[in-house]
Amino acid sequence: MSAPEIEKSDLVTVTIDGVQVSVPKDTLVIRAAEQIGVQVPRFCDHPLLAPVGACRQCLVDVPDAGNGRGFPKPQASCTLPVADGMVVSTQVTSPVADKAQQGVMELLLINHPLDCPVCDKGGECPLQNQAMSNGRGESRFSDDRNRGVKRTFPKPINLSPTVLLDRERCIVCQRCTRFADEIAGDPFIALIERGAQQQIGIAEDAPFLSYFSGNVIQICPVGALTSEQYRFRSRPFDLVSTPGVAEHDACGSAIRVDHRRGKVLRRQAGDDPAVNEEWITDKDRFAFAYAQADDRLTYPQVRDEDGTLRPASWPEAFAVAARGLAAARDAGGVGVLTGGRVTVEDAYAYAKFARATLGTNDIDFRARPLSGEEADFLAAHVVLTGPDLGAVTYDDLESAAKVVLVGLEPEDEAGAIFLRLRKSVLAGGTEVVAVAPYTTRGLEKLSARLVPTLPGDEAAALTALGSELDAATVVLAGERLATVPGALTAAAAVAATTGARLAWVPRRAGDRGALEAGCLPTLLPGGRPVADATARVDLATAWGVGSLPEAPGRDADAILAALAAGELGGLVVGGVDPDDTADPAVTRAALGAAAFVVAFDLRRTEVTDSADVVFPVAPTSDKSGTFVNWEGRVRPWEAALRNPASLPELRALSGIAAELAALGVGAPLGFRTVEEARAEMEQIGPWDGPRATTTDNSVTTTDNSATTTDNSATTTDNSATTTDNSALRLATWKQLLDNGSMQDGDKYLKATARTPVALVSAALYDAYGPTVTLTGDRGSVTLPAEIADDLVDGAVWVPANSVGNGVLADLASPGSTVTISGAEGVHG
Repeated sequence: MSAPEIEKSDLVTVTIDGVQVSVPKDTLVIRAAEQIGVQVPRFCDHPLLAPVGACRQCLVDVPDAGNGRGFPKPQASCTLPVADGMVVSTQVTSPVADKAQQGVMELLLINHPLDCPVCDKGGECPLQNQAMSNGRGESRFSDDRNRGVKRTFPKPINLSPTVLLDRERCIVCQRCTRFADEIAGDPFIALIERGAQQQIGIAEDAPFLSYFSGNVIQICPVGALTSEQYRFRSRPFDLVSTPGVAEHDACGSAIRVDHRRGKVLRRQAGDDPAVNEEWITDKDRFAFAYAQADDRLTYPQVRDEDGTLRPASWPEAFAVAARGLAAARDAGGVGVLTGGRVTVEDAYAYAKFARATLGTNDIDFRARPLSGEEADFLAAHVVLTGPDLGAVTYDDLESAAKVVLVGLEPEDEAGAIFLRLRKSVLAGGTEVVAVAPYTTRGLEKLSARLVPTLPGDEAAALTALGSELDAATVVLAGERLATVPGALTAAAAVAATTGARLAWVPRRAGDRGALEAGCLPTLLPGGRPVADATARVDLATAWGVGSLPEAPGRDADAILAALAAGELGGLVVGGVDPDDTADPAVTRAALGAAAFVVAFDLRRTEVTDSADVVFPVAPTSDKSGTFVNWEGRVRPWEAALRNPASLPELRALSGIAAELAALGVGAPLGFRTVEEARAEMEQIGPWDGPRATTTDNSVTTTDNSATTTDNSATTTDNSATTTDNSALRLATWKQLLDNGSMQDGDKYLKATARTPVALVSAALYDAYGPTVTLTGDRGSVTLPAEIADDLVDGAVWVPANSVGNGVLADLASPGSTVTISGAEGVHG
């Protein structure tokens, strides 16, 4: 309930330091004091954690004002709710409260080492600050009897590969254990011992393995918990801090980039109550070393006549790229694959470059397995939606009576969504229903109800759920749903018939912005349908070009197939990993067959190795940009560093377009900077004409319904034959931490990744375990096997990118058939 909606009957009036303030009932005294500008010192208190009153530093005086609202002794303001007529005196006006706080600080410092000059927390330490503002100048415990000797421990100990603990600094505020238990749901750390020996510890052989463990470092009010990555590398006052947005998923989490002398040293969670609150995943926190790797591209390259890539100046690279693309355009055309890591501004530049310069709609950001219905679904239900237009938001996840997850494992694929759902579940407000092959660890922490579903049967499962959905339900459809024919259409149909609200959750940070910017073969920037003549004229006028191509373009799969068949002459590609595409072998064949390839990337890859011109691009820390998160929320940031060795992709595309225009091919982009691109995007605005229709897809839904019945029968057959080396359906997705190239460079983070295993039923484990070999149409993968108790019959699950070159390259496509055998190829 927002402030204007609070009824007067729900307000209570208290007096704090002589100032009357009215606050909602049950407000804690420490929060009421903040509203009048009084900061009560505290250590254990955190607004997103349950009150515990562990440190006692926030003691205030609450005398009896003659109304029975007082107490004879100082009270912890972080656990005391306000009462009407209560009179509170903080350390500002009360000698009693001041003395009490000084006494608590004196006790804390009995054993806390005064090693501020070497402590990582020094300079940003609440204990250090409050010892000066609310503590005594001298301690009464440094006398001849103890000679100031403090408690010591061997140091540090590893709570995990990324989190180190210096126990002698701990003041037992319990922020870390409370976060692990209440927020992340990974309670591997706990208080051990009692009295003066009480300390933070971990169970034997049970390290603090959590996707969110780095948050305990940030919320620790002393230097007890430190980062292995950052420890002893800098002082806080030597750092420059710049707000940023995390680039690893579509959550749009706010971060703070701390850098010194042109190098990022650490990343912290930003404070954004509407999105990630104050939490981020360990991937968002620690996975930034990729931008500083030895193989980072720092200059353009062009291919010589002898076939080798050599360094080139930017003007030369622009000219060579333009000549090659002009020839490729005449030889059949050029396809554009942007990948999903692009900013909105760069995506807009790709979209304009394809249409206005190359004269093609052959552009796609979806370098992953596709379905024919996905583009129509995105055009009809996703593009041009956002928080201001009624789209599902993080807050809606907390208020929804039911959230259905389909094609989405939030702990692995969207950490901020997972944390917000867990918050609501613990508050008793939301039931989570998962259409999935088994109950993952993340789903267990959400107390999710599983709808056991074989890969490929999601459409039927959604339709069956329709009877229990209503307007208080949110359906979160992951991008993996696009690999299942008819599933996205079924999700839209269920939402339409039940009133449930539907949201699409892509995996990569740039996917949603690329959609809005027109990096689809059927959509122009601003959600304008390619098939709509008025939309084409509207955009052509805004761009100052005569006309735009009319025919809908090829999608990513068709672009690659056309290159391999010689139907397209060239390719512009940005940040695409062949092993992520629907068929990696086809992608590699297309790259080899293309007459001319221009590649944009941050680091050397097999794509850049096969390209004719290579342009280095800037990481998010080195450029300004914007992501649009899964909600449709615009998330801009400004550059933290200025690195002349790399530029935003839009700058390089602008340079190529200018050279092509000089050759008489297409039009220049008309902008060279992020600010100019933003201004042009704002000027053209969103499309206000009719949205794309899904008439054809509705027919597909009916057909899929019939197919579902057959799948149901198949499921029964699989169940009956699983112990006879039967055909199993492959379930897979990427785990949060895996072999992704943007996680390279931090060995400590890599050590926290979950061990890759094949999850099988108990019957299959008994028949083939403990190590199994899975064989698909692209090869075989051998992995340790583990039993998933509720794994749907007829399925096997493996992580998509944690072993070998990845499941898509080494085994089979998701949902396809694989066979299982013992590791040696024999049963039992």
